[in-house]
Amino acid sequence: MTTLVNIGHAFIDLWTDAAFWLVLGLIIAGLLQSFINSKNIGKHLQGKGLWPAVKAAILGTPLPLCSCGVIPAAVGLRRAGASKSATTAFLISTPETGVDSIAISYALLGPFMAIIRPIAAVCSAIVAAALVLLNEDKKENKIQILKISKIESECSSRSCGCQNPTPIDNRQPFLSKLWQGQKYAFTELLEDLSGWLVIGLIISAIVVATVPYNALASISQGPAAMIIMALIGVPMYICASASTPLAAGLMLAGVSPGAILVFLLAGPATNIASLGIVKKELGWHTLVSYLTGVLVVAIGFGYFANFLIEIWDINISSEIASSNDIIPSAITWIASILLAVIVVKDLIVKISGYFSKKTSGGCNCHGGHCH
Repeated sequence: MTTLVNIGHAFIDLWTDAAFWLVLGLIIAGLLQSFINSKNIGKHLQGKGLWPAVKAAILGTPLPLCSCGVIPAAVGLRRAGASKSATTAFLISTPETGVDSIAISYALLGPFMAIIRPIAAVCSAIVAAALVLLNEDKKENKIQILKISKIESECSSRSCGCQNPTPIDNRQPFLSKLWQGQKYAFTELLEDLSGWLVIGLIISAIVVATVPYNALASISQGPAAMIIMALIGVPMYICASASTPLAAGLMLAGVSPGAILVFLLAGPATNIASLGIVKKELGWHTLVSYLTGVLVVAIGFGYFANFLIEIWDINISSEIASSNDIIPSAITWIASILLAVIVVKDLIVKISGYFSKKTSGGCNCHGGHCH
């Protein structure tokens, strides 16, 4: 009983730490959805060389899309004229981080991890894009772009839980676009996050409450630690925000920040479904460059992060403990309750939809999406 109480207390602490920053991230994600036009962006990502890829990597950093949901967005950019290397950069930097995951990283992992995570994401995207440029044939390949509907079918057939944002008509009035963006963030986007967020926080709370401090430290500091974390992250279906609570629990249990960073980069950027679609869409050379860029940079930044923490004498534990001190407790609790209400409502709809699908034998649709 005492263990269950400790797990419950740990879960509540993690929830209140994350709630305000996740709500803030969702609001910003809604604003991005309202006012970013992929067709206009595609024009800036045309041309040869590395510069379009650099722009694509930076562009993808704040967008709140997971490794499966980013595919249709990337196809839209490709159709709008983005180069293959720029498309690759966008495919990597977008799922590795986003405004929502940066915010929750600050809350659960501290300022250092919140800063180095998007920097590493941009670097891995640029390295992969550079490899694509090196591997491209002198003769330009003609690639037939898969239809978005086919990609969505591939995605759903491989059990990816991500959904694609509903397009917003740019001809709508300002307030209408603003409302549609926030509606997307707190319905469609939160639907993608809610289940994994709760699961991640539960696992994190269990780790915090039951695993002795530093129990995993010796493993995570070993020479093969980064490679092990990369191999764990590659096949997983998990988005950047949902992976953060689990990472926080592992860090509090003694796993090194560098090993955590590898997991946070490799997990969201790669999974079996997205890798299969990248191979079909852009070819074997791009897939190899994609994986190489993600894994090599993730592992390199993992060791680099541990090195910086050591030479700068950064106290990660104190950073985690103080990252929410700037937010008044009243706002923290309001955000916690608001997020709890929205998430519980979404989970109830999902559970009821699951059972109705079982009884009817058909596809249950919610919010325009079949589950």
